[in-house]
Amino acid sequence: MGFGRRIGDRLRVSGSGARRSLIVLVVLAVLAASGSAVALTGPIIVHRLGLSQTAETVLPSSPLPMLQPLQGDAPRPTAAGVAAVLDGAAEALPGKFTGIVVDPATGQTIWQHTPEVTLTPGSTGKLLTAAAALLTFNPTDRFVTRVVQGPQPGTVVLVGGGDPTLTTLPPGQESVYPDAPRMSDLAAAVKKAVPGPITQVLVDTSRYQGPTMAEGWDPADVAAGFITPIEPLMVDGGRINPKLTEGPRVPDPAMAAGRALAQDLGVDSSDVAEGTAAAGAKSVAAVRSAPVAVLVEQMLRDSDNVLAEVFSREIAIARHGTPTFTGGVQETAAALAQAGFDPTGAVMHDGSGLSTEDLVPARLLGQLLSAAAAPAIGPDDTEFLRPIITGLPVAGADGTLAGRFGRTGVSGPGRGVVRAKTGTLTAVASLAGVVSDTDGRLLVFVLMSNGVSPATMRPKLDAMAAQLSRCGCR
Repeated sequence: MGFGRRIGDRLRVSGSGARRSLIVLVVLAVLAASGSAVALTGPIIVHRLGLSQTAETVLPSSPLPMLQPLQGDAPRPTAAGVAAVLDGAAEALPGKFTGIVVDPATGQTIWQHTPEVTLTPGSTGKLLTAAAALLTFNPTDRFVTRVVQGPQPGTVVLVGGGDPTLTTLPPGQESVYPDAPRMSDLAAAVKKAVPGPITQVLVDTSRYQGPTMAEGWDPADVAAGFITPIEPLMVDGGRINPKLTEGPRVPDPAMAAGRALAQDLGVDSSDVAEGTAAAGAKSVAAVRSAPVAVLVEQMLRDSDNVLAEVFSREIAIARHGTPTFTGGVQETAAALAQAGFDPTGAVMHDGSGLSTEDLVPARLLGQLLSAAAAPAIGPDDTEFLRPIITGLPVAGADGTLAGRFGRTGVSGPGRGVVRAKTGTLTAVASLAGVVSDTDGRLLVFVLMSNGVSPATMRPKLDAMAAQLSRCGCR
């Protein structure tokens, strides 16, 4: 789909639970500094790279002005105007760099730098997974964790349904996930439904297949808190401490979930084992995740690798593919292509962008963001891609941008104005999102760097995004 086309074609995405009829047009919400759709959460610290993102706590001496509504008839920047602002900065960047700026109102590319270059995206690769998930599922769909009767009296089977947000925290305490279902509620329902004592808990992970760690992942990332082996059953995203976004994770998330249920049921941990629910086994109890749209926002805002990988597997299942790393990325690309996007050049090995082997063209990220940010033009327009925009971290305010775009310095003007997905790996830094310029025109930008330390590149990319926010570029 070229940027020159208005995005209004009827689209069909196959698979159970998939949308029957889609129009790729999204209403962009009025951006305000208060960010009503954005929860202020703690920053993510990339310990292994020595990059602190601790947010500043000094209050401004005077109230900050609220962002004004975007103007539908705002002047459009010219290619020459944007080039005058970004060309010099792009040429001065060390390493490999590619970038693009798009006007989502028209779909036209305004600026690009080495567009033929395909780079490792880091977590901006999650934009592919987010778009495919929103194209595949209804925004109100939820993932279900079930308990069914086991093969023997006193045995129950905990069946993974693809929800990593199930929490072990008691009522009144919140995990890192919004509206997370609770293991205590599941256990209470099981006790009520099962007559007699429960003596064994079996754990069923048959929903997913293949390796649980992707090509290009570092096993040390489990203890570092970036990932856990991908299974359809886990509690708190595999975190050891449910309240720490970036805390260490367990190497056996499904069994850890089984032990948590066993504890709530009064079953000894030695009586937890792997097993498979019988076909047609009677359902005992179930709990449901927050809606898909909410989980997509959470995935983008906090760059949650586990949520992204689960979405990748669930996309494959919904589209009748194979629920493996390979099947997930194949069906993600197929969903995007079927919707009219061009995934040519994208080579993904996972759904999170954590793999160092991933490659994505800036053009594709620009297409996805442009579709999500395109203004509505008629009463039939749907908003199913809007969570991509509302889930983007706000510069200097929340998520993975909480500690960036400081109040002083060259990136300061972008504070509260830039909304973008970050991407950080060793020698990888990327930033892709939206920004409103001084004329009130919304712009999509994608900036990707490989081969240089993120500590060096992230401030430079932030400054480029901020430059877009303070130019009319005409």
